[in-house]
Amino acid sequence: MNAGAFPVRSSRGIALIVVLWMLVLLTVVIGTFSVLARTESLQARFLFDTTDARYAAEAGIHRAVVELRNPDLETRWVADGRPYVFEFGGAEVEVTITDETGLIDVNAAAQAQPELLLNLFESVGVEPQSAQMLADAIQDWVDPDDLSRPLGAEIDQYQSAGYPYGPANAPFASVDELQQVIGMSWELFRAVEASLTIHSGRANFNPAFAPVSVLQTLPDMDMETAQLFIEERSQYHPGDAMQLMLPDGTPVNQRGGGLTHTIESRATLEGGTWSRITATIRLGTDSRGRPFRVVRWAENETEPAGSTAPQT
Repeated sequence: MNAGAFPVRSSRGIALIVVLWMLVLLTVVIGTFSVLARTESLQARFLFDTTDARYAAEAGIHRAVVELRNPDLETRWVADGRPYVFEFGGAEVEVTITDETGLIDVNAAAQAQPELLLNLFESVGVEPQSAQMLADAIQDWVDPDDLSRPLGAEIDQYQSAGYPYGPANAPFASVDELQQVIGMSWELFRAVEASLTIHSGRANFNPAFAPVSVLQTLPDMDMETAQLFIEERSQYHPGDAMQLMLPDGTPVNQRGGGLTHTIESRATLEGGTWSRITATIRLGTDSRGRPFRVVRWAENETEPAGSTAPQT
């Protein structure tokens, strides 16, 4: 027997093991690069789809403006929250428009019709006394004097409660500012946010464009009655000869809208990727010749609760 055969065989065995380990290492490296490439591809695709959906949603905002400025009353889109769906660039776009005159103007109501605020708070479950306190506090926030209403709050009450500020003694600059009013909780604000505006300038609201939460502030109008009215309203159009009526027989003016509207546009691609833009716009050509002005713009923002709130 050849004594040198064993080292040769041993060397060959070690070489085989080294080759196998190299193959395993190359497999791991190639697999890792494959996973990274796939991940980057998915990320790029998601970014592309998200961008595509975002611009499709923006197209919905511009389409809504065009339809609101349509001179033909028979085909003009109605700004009462009813959905309009169309295809754009491979995306399904759903647009809803709310005329701000269908909401409660917190500044105008505080100055001329505070019972609207009281009714709104009670409609979302706030106890009557707490609702009155909030309504009074809102009036004290808006009015220019330092005289507190019976259940309201001026600078002394804010300081006693530990607030580092007092009432503005000026109209609200945004609905979000309502969160600073003494006694206003986050949950309650979320429940009433979708019912309020600062853009209509009207002490009352137009039921032709009001959502369920606002309609519930009317006498003898509960949620079920309000929903039935909205279902009936969706069958009417401002161009119809027959006039829309409230359940108590009061006629509703569907042609008396304002210039400020909140438009929500949601675009969904075939793969399920979506984007939502909510814009408050004011119609009318500005100094640069643009047909509308953006008052507020939000993308993929959490939707307001707009329904119920815990009792305060």
